[in-house]
Amino acid sequence: MFFVALEYADGRLYEAADSMGVRPFTKLRRITLPEVKYTLINAMFVCFTLAFTDFGAPRVVGGNFNVLATDIYMQVIGQFNMSMGAVVGTILLVPALLAFVVGRVMNNLNMGAMSAKSTKLAIKPHRGRDTFFFALCTFITLCFFALIGALATGAFTAFYPFDLTLTLENFRFNTATGGISSFYNSIIMSLLTAGVGTIFVFAYAYMTEKTEGFGFLTKIAKLLSILPLALPGMVIGLAYIFFFNSPQNPLHFVYGTVAILVMANILHFFSVPFLTATGALKKLDREFESASDSMSIPRWKLFFRVTAPLSLPAILEIFMYYFVSSMVTISALVFLSSPRFRVASIAITHMEEAGDLAGAAAMSLLILLINVAVRLVYELTVKLIKHKAKRRETV
Repeated sequence: MFFVALEYADGRLYEAADSMGVRPFTKLRRITLPEVKYTLINAMFVCFTLAFTDFGAPRVVGGNFNVLATDIYMQVIGQFNMSMGAVVGTILLVPALLAFVVGRVMNNLNMGAMSAKSTKLAIKPHRGRDTFFFALCTFITLCFFALIGALATGAFTAFYPFDLTLTLENFRFNTATGGISSFYNSIIMSLLTAGVGTIFVFAYAYMTEKTEGFGFLTKIAKLLSILPLALPGMVIGLAYIFFFNSPQNPLHFVYGTVAILVMANILHFFSVPFLTATGALKKLDREFESASDSMSIPRWKLFFRVTAPLSLPAILEIFMYYFVSSMVTISALVFLSSPRFRVASIAITHMEEAGDLAGAAAMSLLILLINVAVRLVYELTVKLIKHKAKRRETV
């Protein structure tokens, strides 16, 4: 977020400040901070929303410090008090919606000072500053690797930290808490979410960006596409229970199956893939549609032969995002996962409840490895696509 904001900073202001001998701290206070103030405020509200609605971290490491997200879980799962769970869910939704509205207002105000005469900010080398921030970034990176190292240590040792004997017994998961089948179920659910979600999101984005004559409906569709950013996952899960668990609902058969998990994930993570798809479609020249209309070529042929191939990197990114997010999510599925179809992220919470921390670490490590593998495949595929496109341009 801040990287993008600084990418559009006007380099002329910094050049003028350097020529006048302005000190670095003054440039930070008078130029940089005013340039990124709306981005800073927006980032604060995004962090607030994510922290306020998070369930996984408070559930596992929060101890006796209760938050609204864990209170919903205790009301619904612990006491089967669905009405009180709905009340707490509504309370949880209000601050998230307020933060969402403020964030959207900040985005609208963040117009920037970039013009046709602006120049890109060129950061000059500075040994002291560069060394300090390199050390800082290295420290942060090592902290992440330390977390992964601790996870791997807990997964491969007999009883961390008392018995550090290497073992693979922790990967023989107890079927009572989900077993290895929950890991395979997560892969199936994530693949279905990524496949169906990518098709739905890209088709939705195409209709909002490339169709004409539906101005008002298009604006409503774009507004609805951003709202999931303000919907906590637990609220989505609770709403799905009230809707699909009703015996009078003709879609009642969906409850307790993988289908309801896929639908919850598609809605929960919809906004980011939608923005990715619209960003890719905006880069395509509208002359493609004009040319196809003048030549009486159906739009569906244009979509499959031109639009989709040119947007393939964005489509792959959407697929990867849906898959990775579905593998790790807890909040949206905690109310919807059933004994008929258990997933790994929920199995981890059950292992933690049963005191099987080593098994939880082993399952978490498997999720991490599969997500890293998917990310590597995505990066290699995109690199191959760009390499082929560059070769065609040079021919």
